[in-house]
Amino acid sequence: MNETTNNGGNKVNDQFVPCDTQTLIQQIGIRNILAISGGRVGKRETGITLPVSNGYSVTVDLAGNDTYTVRRVFTRAGKASIKGEVSNVYCDEVGNVAYQAHAFRSYEFGNYSEVI
Repeated sequence: MNETTNNGGNKVNDQFVPCDTQTLIQQIGIRNILAISGGRVGKRETGITLPVSNGYSVTVDLAGNDTYTVRRVFTRAGKASIKGEVSNVYCDEVGNVAYQAHAFRSYEFGNYSEVI
């Protein structure tokens, strides 16, 4: 099983709820998904994973307060590290936030120093 940590090396334990992935894909927008991952979508119980490149991916998960959490995740040797996170993202913003998360060479994303 893959282990997820934040930049401080602490394990992450989140309170996400089951998500209708088709609705989430529509809210992000097919053009954003094509730009982010070339159309590749990994569906999970609580959201989706969009593989980017070079070990990076973008995860979008539904939180219990009906907002989304968007993360930039870097995976190497089976160990995933969160390189940025934005929480409390509303459905009309999720496409733009996911797009910004995918641009790991161009943009910083989220708060790196925050312990998650």
